[in-house]
Amino acid sequence: MNRRQILLLGAVLALALGLLAVFLPGRLSSYREEIKLGPSPEARRNPYLAAETFLRQRGLQVRRADSPSEVERLPSAGQTLLLLADRRDMTPRQAERLLDWTAKGGHLLLIAERLWDEDAGQSGDLLLDRLGIQQYLAEDLDDEVDAEPAEGAEEDRYPQLTKLYLENETAPAYLDFDTRFHLHDAGNRAHAWANSGRATHMLQLYHGEGLVTVLSDPWLWQNRNIADYDHAWLLWYLTQDSSVTLLHRAERDSLPRLLARHFPEALAALALLLILALWAAGQRRGPLLAPLDRARRQLEEHLRGSADFLLRHGGQAALIQTLQRDIQRRARRRHPGFERLDVASQWQVLGRLTRLPTSTIGQAMRPLPAQRLPAAEFTRQVAHLQTLRNAL
Repeated sequence: MNRRQILLLGAVLALALGLLAVFLPGRLSSYREEIKLGPSPEARRNPYLAAETFLRQRGLQVRRADSPSEVERLPSAGQTLLLLADRRDMTPRQAERLLDWTAKGGHLLLIAERLWDEDAGQSGDLLLDRLGIQQYLAEDLDDEVDAEPAEGAEEDRYPQLTKLYLENETAPAYLDFDTRFHLHDAGNRAHAWANSGRATHMLQLYHGEGLVTVLSDPWLWQNRNIADYDHAWLLWYLTQDSSVTLLHRAERDSLPRLLARHFPEALAALALLLILALWAAGQRRGPLLAPLDRARRQLEEHLRGSADFLLRHGGQAALIQTLQRDIQRRARRRHPGFERLDVASQWQVLGRLTRLPTSTIGQAMRPLPAQRLPAAEFTRQVAHLQTLRNAL
């Protein structure tokens, strides 16, 4: 390709690029597309991640706990415990310690988990029963339900929503609790509450120098619901001016974990003792025996080894039954129809064929008992069977 052709080709390319630069911007239009990838792995693992982030953004110190026992080491004053985890495995001692911690100035926020059982006189919820809080199904309430009337509420325009009225506020906070449940203050200790159309969903009462807040359900503050209505505001209102500990996944302390926590020195000594015992048991007491020469093994040793193998793997019953079947097979050859005779007749036929007493035949052919025979008795029965088989 000569120089003229190169210049011509460059001019064509420059013209093409110029045309594209002129016409292409008029044909293109920018747009914005949002691709939702779903919640992050951390949000899937922690349903209250948004609540934690919201509280931290409000300047509150938030920490997580995995067990109620961790809370006992925290100071009570200026602390709020959001006890949102399942309490089925909570022990009475843990419940007492939590209430003691609250009575010293802590704020305990918990969820009512069980319904009140009128017949049993309790719900089985260790914390609710001690606080005198009872939970019912709203459909089981009488028409004269004792839910506390909301102050200043002339007409309930949103009966399915829960309203929380505050002093010096003209409008309530709206919350989307599950209206199927109702909280009842049996001890008449509550000083604040929040109601829907005919049920109570939040109670607040003093306990010693501390405060207890009981909710009918916790899902308001989960990741997918905290942005609805005034849910986030309620979380801030209940935890303001305090440090927050969030317990939403309680792991019950297992015995190994408790031992490791309270007796680490004893476990270390036990492990060392076990290692020393294994080392002592594994010591050789003498020189190793050289393997026996195969050339010197005799038929008697092979038979004894085979018998020992069968005895270990099949047991006494397998050896006895093998000899008895062999005797019956030989008897059938010498006396046709032997297998159709009853046991007594078979023993009589064996006596005639072998000229042995019936007592010897009975001892040999009797079924083996379920329990293991002593070695001497087992050897005696095998000897009777061999005598009987040799006589046939």
